[in-house]
Amino acid sequence: MNGQRFVDAGLVLVSALCAACAVTDSTAPTLTVPLVYPKTRTVEQVDVHHGTAVADPYRWLEDADSSDTQAWVAEQNRLTFAWLAAIPERAAIRSRLQRLWNYERHSLPVKRGTNYFYTRNDGLRSQPVLHVTERLDSDGRVLLDPNQLSADGTVALARWVPSQDGQFLAYAVSAAGSDWQEWRVRDVRSGRDTDDRLRWVKFSGAAWRRDGSGFYYSRYDEPAGGQSMRGLNYHQKLFFHRLGTPQSADELVYHNPAHKEWGYSGDVTEDGRHLIITVRQGTDPRNRIFYKSLTDANATVKPLVEEFEADYSFVGNDGGTFWFRTDLNATRGRVVAMELTKPQEKKTVIAEAPDTLRGVSWMNGQFVCSYLRDARSQVRVFGRDGQLVREVALPGIGTANGFGGQASDKETFFAFTSFNEPSSTYRLDLASGNSTALRKPQVDFNPADFLTRQIVYRSKDGTRIPMFIAHKRGLKLDGNNPTLLYGYGGFNISLTPSFSPMELLWMEMGGVYAMPNLRGGGEYGEAWHRAGTKLEKQNVFDDFIGAAEWLQANLYTRPEKLAIAGGSNGGLLVGACMTQRPELFSAALPAVGVMDMLRFQKFTIGWAWTSDYGSAENAAEFKALHAYSPYHNLKPGTRYPATLVTTGDHDDRVVPGHSFKFAARLQAAHVGEAPVLIRVETRAGHGAGKPTKKRIEEEADRLAFLVQALRMSPVLRTDTQP
Repeated sequence: MNGQRFVDAGLVLVSALCAACAVTDSTAPTLTVPLVYPKTRTVEQVDVHHGTAVADPYRWLEDADSSDTQAWVAEQNRLTFAWLAAIPERAAIRSRLQRLWNYERHSLPVKRGTNYFYTRNDGLRSQPVLHVTERLDSDGRVLLDPNQLSADGTVALARWVPSQDGQFLAYAVSAAGSDWQEWRVRDVRSGRDTDDRLRWVKFSGAAWRRDGSGFYYSRYDEPAGGQSMRGLNYHQKLFFHRLGTPQSADELVYHNPAHKEWGYSGDVTEDGRHLIITVRQGTDPRNRIFYKSLTDANATVKPLVEEFEADYSFVGNDGGTFWFRTDLNATRGRVVAMELTKPQEKKTVIAEAPDTLRGVSWMNGQFVCSYLRDARSQVRVFGRDGQLVREVALPGIGTANGFGGQASDKETFFAFTSFNEPSSTYRLDLASGNSTALRKPQVDFNPADFLTRQIVYRSKDGTRIPMFIAHKRGLKLDGNNPTLLYGYGGFNISLTPSFSPMELLWMEMGGVYAMPNLRGGGEYGEAWHRAGTKLEKQNVFDDFIGAAEWLQANLYTRPEKLAIAGGSNGGLLVGACMTQRPELFSAALPAVGVMDMLRFQKFTIGWAWTSDYGSAENAAEFKALHAYSPYHNLKPGTRYPATLVTTGDHDDRVVPGHSFKFAARLQAAHVGEAPVLIRVETRAGHGAGKPTKKRIEEEADRLAFLVQALRMSPVLRTDTQP
């Protein structure tokens, strides 16, 4: 599951659409739109788990394609959009958000041969456009524009990988936000596609052979009729596709039918001599490593790491010496060297440090290592012998991503961002260690008007939890500030500072944005991750609740002004916390959340999440899951926070039935005037590839919902002059 962020230092703005200063007003008007929720039928569905009977009265909503479910969605959307349309500030919020979103965005350049490849969105295009150039000071030419692939902008360029010589491009497209991808090949010189088409690909990259004859990729068997959006994803296989041949002729490289849950990814060493195969079980970070010689036509796949003992990430090689980043006997990561002839010997090259090692690249005879220190980026360069060469100076406190490349490269690129700094692109000279800015976007706000601080609070069991807090300068700590608390806490995913137009507008309107680094994430290594999984999952919710209590105790806000948000696993977080402590919050924004913890493993890739959640099939884990499952812990007659559930009708990762069932049961259980609504986006999935217009509309609706739910009175201008 993808742990991508669904949302991401006084106020002097040059924009005439400036969202000004006023914050909250307890006399803010309430809406007069009647909230008459659609009547949702129930069924007599009861499952028995380890002797415990569990009712599931909204089971029928799991079938997103049925006419009954589609009619229910349409009725819910009519209510939701009518209520949102009545919010006076909604149009101005959308207008200002569009203005903030209208800035140039680039991906990091990738060099292959004499070509640099990168994507660019000049502002409000539905999808970024892929460019190719031979000079960094030139935009070059458009190589692929996904905006021409669909009328509504819902076909996205999901992945792209140039061949070693830069003459071909393997690329994947995804429709309507689905995880399913179709891979194609484009001739870079002509800009035309070849006849190659690869279907039923999911969770896969492409690894080119050095000679450009083809690439390795992973795919599933074609799903049975009608099961592509809900059916379980098992038995992934690793294939080699030779250019110019049909997919039916692809060579099956590796598959172990005895282990249906195994997934595979391939890497070709830069010398072209070996294929490295990483084998994973779902989302468990522990993996196995196999390899195959590419110089021997009769070679077979051989094991290099035979057990699921730790995480191993391939870094590079020099002849028979292979380097891996691993957390074996080093919970925060180290770099080890292994020889194919003696794989049991793992020699430490770069020892574990107090900071968390998240990524390593081998370039210019050096290891470029990305660390997290209290969820802030640190970058260090080491020699082949593991001795520190230098620490890379970063533009400030924030998040640096990138630093990829090949062994022969003399340069690499990275992006730097923070809550008040849009992502900028930098070039790092690997010989001198000097960085130069290549692209710094201009956004319609003054970064100096905002500030970020990091505090540490204690969770329920005394564990120290760091939290970022961002807001306008001059904030008064009087307990009256509308505050948005965002979290994730799972799957070894780290939350670090980044820029979001939605978050910035929230702060412009006087809101406080808070982001704690909960257990279950990867900020402090594998031990921190494990402390928020399976029978320890309640720690994550306690950490989040502890953040809310700290913000209130320190007079940032109070329950009437506090909202919580999160997506995917973060949607679960929001659902669990609002059911456990409904009085602590006034608004909740659970997005594409995992809400039924007893059945998540029965759909698409949900079975893979048992490494973090456990499974209802295990008696002890069932007890823990049942105790916090949001859908099952809604209690009739309870006053819940104002809630806007969001999902997509084509989400085939966390199927929309989770959100449908939760919303239906919440509406039935809730008492009070606070709205509990669901917004279902059409032709949208889990979040990736969503067109810019849809993203702006959804984020504007979420902000408008918060303005109404927290009784804010922001002053928003409606003029449109620049």
